[in-house]
Amino acid sequence: MTAEITSSPEACGCHSCPAPVAAARPEAVRRALRLEYLTVGWNLVEGIIAVTAAVIAGSVAILGFGIDSFVECASALVMIWRLRAERSEKLSGGQLEHVEQRARKHVAISLFLLAAYVTLEACRTLWTGEKPAFSPIGVALLGSSIAVMLWLARAKRRVAAALGSKAMEADAFQTTACWWLSIAALGGVGLNGLFGWWWADPLAALVIAGLIVREGHEAWLGEECC
Repeated sequence: MTAEITSSPEACGCHSCPAPVAAARPEAVRRALRLEYLTVGWNLVEGIIAVTAAVIAGSVAILGFGIDSFVECASALVMIWRLRAERSEKLSGGQLEHVEQRARKHVAISLFLLAAYVTLEACRTLWTGEKPAFSPIGVALLGSSIAVMLWLARAKRRVAAALGSKAMEADAFQTTACWWLSIAALGGVGLNGLFGWWWADPLAALVIAGLIVREGHEAWLGEECC
């Protein structure tokens, strides 16, 4: 039988958290793994296209979005490691809880790194006054990402609740952050293309960076409630 490793409602400080059902855990783990494999595949392709488009257009918002895609891949790989550790059924409950905590902290670190990079690039662009060009490919990619990331984030939150996993919840926010960044980047690129407001591109990235730092802090402390 799979070891019970997740926090109870009392442990996470939230009595609204649904208690995981042991019999349903194997299927929930399989669903989570499928979502993480899909995340890796989508974000690898997305990241390559976005970074290429960003370099051509000189857009910090699209570049931040593209780098976020690779950070999302790293987050998904951490979760695959954590989920496969549970599926192997070779670890005790205490050992698997330790894996859970390490996975959550790794996800938090990836959020901090993303926020730092986006902030530095946005500030540099505002300081130098670089005016990005309009990118039709970037707009099409961002529009697609908005739909895909929203679906993925919701699916991950459902499976996080089924597993009672704070690490999975943090990873779901990582996907939500990608969705927010997609919207902000699309807004910045769109305003620049329509009205020539070049500063909208890096300014949108700064707003999202602040939100990512907040959620990264909560994920690190384990304050996210599933």
